[in-house]
Amino acid sequence: MAAAASSSSSSLYDVLGVPVSADGNEIKAAYRKLARTCHPDVVSTNQKEMSANEFIKIHAAYSTLSDPHKRANYDRALFVMRKRPVGSFSSSSLSSGPMGSMSRFNGNFTTRNWETDQCW
Repeated sequence: MAAAASSSSSSLYDVLGVPVSADGNEIKAAYRKLARTCHPDVVSTNQKEMSANEFIKIHAAYSTLSDPHKRANYDRALFVMRKRPVGSFSSSSLSSGPMGSMSRFNGNFTTRNWETDQCW
């Protein structure tokens, strides 16, 4: 799981270690399992910085995949990225990859989800 979270080319599903067909309960269970092992408050002192970075990736993956609208947008973008032939990538298509909409975040949340605001 840790190797998947540190890979920049992995999908959010790989970060959580769940299949693309996973339902909300499977995603939540995977997040909680990873949170118990990777949260900076539960790891040893010498691993806190690495663990914090890894936990941020895990939390971002859970935040996206647990919200049906964000997940649908992510799935569409991921599908488009996987359908393109390898040689057809341009610098603009790489910068707007599956997380492109996340990088252009405007700061306006429409709803709050208690589960994404909590660790456990």
